[in-house]
Amino acid sequence: MFARPQARQQILLTACLVGIIVIFGCFNPRFFNPDNLSSIVQDATETILLAFAETLVIITGGIDLSVGAILGLSGIIGSLILVALTTGGYGLVLALAAGAAGAMLTGLAIGLGNGLMITRMRVTPFIATLAMLGIATGLTFVLTNGVDVSGLPSVVATWGNTVFLRVLTVPVVATAIIGIIVGLYLHRSQFGRWTFAIGSNARAARGAGIPVSRHLVKIYVYSGLLSAAAGILVVMRLGTGSPLEGTNDELNAIAAVVIGGASLFGGVGTIFGSLLGALIIGTIVNGLIVVGVQPYWQTVIIGIIIAVAVMLQERGRARELA
Repeated sequence: MFARPQARQQILLTACLVGIIVIFGCFNPRFFNPDNLSSIVQDATETILLAFAETLVIITGGIDLSVGAILGLSGIIGSLILVALTTGGYGLVLALAAGAAGAMLTGLAIGLGNGLMITRMRVTPFIATLAMLGIATGLTFVLTNGVDVSGLPSVVATWGNTVFLRVLTVPVVATAIIGIIVGLYLHRSQFGRWTFAIGSNARAARGAGIPVSRHLVKIYVYSGLLSAAAGILVVMRLGTGSPLEGTNDELNAIAAVVIGGASLFGGVGTIFGSLLGALIIGTIVNGLIVVGVQPYWQTVIIGIIIAVAVMLQERGRARELA
């Protein structure tokens, strides 16, 4: 499935993840507590799904700055629909299905908007998704007035937080299933071949008969859907819809993808690498909290990680061109 250099890199990333766990465990033995390790995996599901979305986009040579905002808005819309239907006397199953559908349609619509702006209006991905980030964030606060959406059925939080087999929860299992599907779709199908071809050389891909514009629209739609799925799982974990969820999550997602070996120049990346990158980010964030580092340093450290990873990519690219 992976080229030999990518396989070596993923072995190195796995070793780094184990090393980070050991280091934090040495600072505070509570880090090795099974409940804490379960919390790391549970909390990382949000970043993992957004990283999967970013992986698809970054492989094409683009960027999606709206993934966190999509997560937040989708979760709010799904929560509002769920509360409205349950308080209106509708059945729980119908309300849950409608809430999930509303959240996914939100992600689809924003992803479609991103894709059309980029392909039809020729807006660069950075500007198009930055604009959509502002729109989605604004709508989130318009719909909630900055207040959490409460009154969701208790079963939502129960499903989202019940732990089985010491580590697994519904969000963790759902994330694993989505990861397998997206991984196979990217690395074992024509969709994936076209995605890598566009990222490597869009002009050559177009000359080879690949419908580049239509494929890019599809990529951004998938990014929106994955972000919306993350929004649903966050609501399940919290048992409420928070307008603050998703804020700055795009930073963690991009960091995870870059750490996982994807090239910001396009044409390179794997789902498994992004998974490892997201777990490394989640472990670092959790470890900093456990050892007593102020939360404000988390963003600083993640920013440094991105800078270092990009510099290493630049060096590798320079060597290839030399």
